[in-house]
Amino acid sequence: MNTTERFLRYIKVETTSSETSGTHPSSENQFELAKILVTDLLSLGIPKEDIFFDEEHCYIYAKIRSNTDLDVPKIGFIAHMDTSPEASGKDVKPQFVFDYDGEDITLSEGKILSPSVFPELKKYVGKTLITTDGTTLLGSDDKSGVAEIMAMAEFVMTNFGFEHGDIMIAFTPDEEIGEGTEFFDLEKFGADFAYTVDGGVLGEISYENFNAASCVINIKGCNVHPGEAYGKMINSQRIAMEIDSKIPSTQRPETTRDHEGFFHLCSMTGDVSETTLKYIIRDHDKGLFEEKKKYIQKVCEEIEASHGGSRIEVKLTDSYYNMLEKIESDNMHIVNRCLDAMKAKGIEPIIEPIRGGTDGAMLSFKGLPCPNICAGGHNFHGVYEYVCVESMDKIAELLVEIVKA
Repeated sequence: MNTTERFLRYIKVETTSSETSGTHPSSENQFELAKILVTDLLSLGIPKEDIFFDEEHCYIYAKIRSNTDLDVPKIGFIAHMDTSPEASGKDVKPQFVFDYDGEDITLSEGKILSPSVFPELKKYVGKTLITTDGTTLLGSDDKSGVAEIMAMAEFVMTNFGFEHGDIMIAFTPDEEIGEGTEFFDLEKFGADFAYTVDGGVLGEISYENFNAASCVINIKGCNVHPGEAYGKMINSQRIAMEIDSKIPSTQRPETTRDHEGFFHLCSMTGDVSETTLKYIIRDHDKGLFEEKKKYIQKVCEEIEASHGGSRIEVKLTDSYYNMLEKIESDNMHIVNRCLDAMKAKGIEPIIEPIRGGTDGAMLSFKGLPCPNICAGGHNFHGVYEYVCVESMDKIAELLVEIVKA
């Protein structure tokens, strides 16, 4: 079974994670894909005793045993089974575009995948693309990674002369809601280092990500009848707008790129008496990250002082940190191994910082160095998502090259 066939099977299963369920995993349907993957791993000839399915939290761990006497590392690969709740993952209807001509692709009425909006499409002229039908996401994030890891495993298990060390595989739930490593068992996984196969364009490798925090600001005002409001009313909504106006326009997501950090107002809810602002704060630089947190705290303190009778509470919570400090110091050999494998397969490396986070960042701080590498998709989390068939095939070959003894 090739990479594309596997991918098409996996995206048929709705695995949307939920930010509100409070359960682990966050949605029951993730178990459906997990059971399929366990069956697929067994069908490759991996012994039952080398596969562990955490039936409580929906994690899969598998090991392909070494067939070499060489002293080689235990290398792991990780991909997540869930898809983003930002768009529907139910009844995905993939469309094939063969020998892409570089022009607009009609997904559905009113939905056009156009190189004028997504210029990277021009890189795929002559290739085969899989797109959505414009009504759901595709699921390339991260079922491309799942399919590529499975294709690698199939190659290793059916090519008996291919020499390799122990290969560790893990499929996880709930990455999209930041809970993918919540119950990840490092000891059961057993790798010396690993790669999350959860990136974008072919050749992408990232070992640097944002430092991240959430910021919840609760503002209490005073609501009285507007006809009698003089000197009494304190409108919490207006205070909220004042707080947001203090965020520099140059430090918002829409005005930043590369290594530049930002404050992002995710939501504002409330009324005259009480309003809540929810921000995320991001920066690759740890010092600038800490400064951003102090800045928003200071803004709130000053605005509270200027509005007598109001109360502003700020709750800052760190979410994850930049894995660079765990990779750059002692573990660049992991990155170099991937770069050497790319060179061997004729893939042009694209080293980019992640403007976000990954499970690999979390795992790196738990003691498992884990850069993120390409899975081949674009425009994740929405109806314009697509993936290149040739990229998925090449990434499966890359994984094989990485584990070569």
